[in-house]
Amino acid sequence: MAKKKFSKAWVQQHINDPYVKMAQQKGYRARAAFKLIEILDTERLLRAGNVVVDLGSTPGSWSQVVRERLVGAGGVIDGRVIALDMLPMEPVAEVEFILGDFREDAVLADLHARLAGRSVDLVISDMAPNLTGVASADSARIAHVCELAMEFSLTHLKPDGALIVKAFHGSGFSQIVEMFKRHFVRVVERKPKASRDKSSETFLVARGIKPTQP
Repeated sequence: MAKKKFSKAWVQQHINDPYVKMAQQKGYRARAAFKLIEILDTERLLRAGNVVVDLGSTPGSWSQVVRERLVGAGGVIDGRVIALDMLPMEPVAEVEFILGDFREDAVLADLHARLAGRSVDLVISDMAPNLTGVASADSARIAHVCELAMEFSLTHLKPDGALIVKAFHGSGFSQIVEMFKRHFVRVVERKPKASRDKSSETFLVARGIKPTQP
């Protein structure tokens, strides 16, 4: 019974959510688009000609935002967006999509072939693990997803590139931040207005890869 009430309350909140309404009006596939928009604006990330990789891209709202910003006056994209996910994604115009797990060799080989030796300017990740409600297990899962995105970025980003990744406040969060600070020159936390108040999600923006120590 409680579950049914919770479900109704969630549906009601979703219907009345201004960001859900705006997403529908603007043709974004999810309200999460506005989280990325605010981060890109605040951090002044993304310029014409940039190469962007969207990890865990489905349903595609973040790819939509990036593509929108790379389209020039002539309506042609100036840059590249490559999206990866284990789940299928409805096509986004001029966004290259790779279906598969980016940890797998075949998927990485496909990505490398598409990049053809070019480094990436920006990696974005709205990935989140399936949470169990058990704090210790969930913090380990969250840290693992953040670490995967970080390791991917350290391999593929330009030295002055940037990474945007979703994390969650709670047990293990400070350790995730410290891990990022060991590898990036600047790491900041962002809680966009579109992120619900009761949500513990916080986005980390990491910029500039530190030179590896001899």
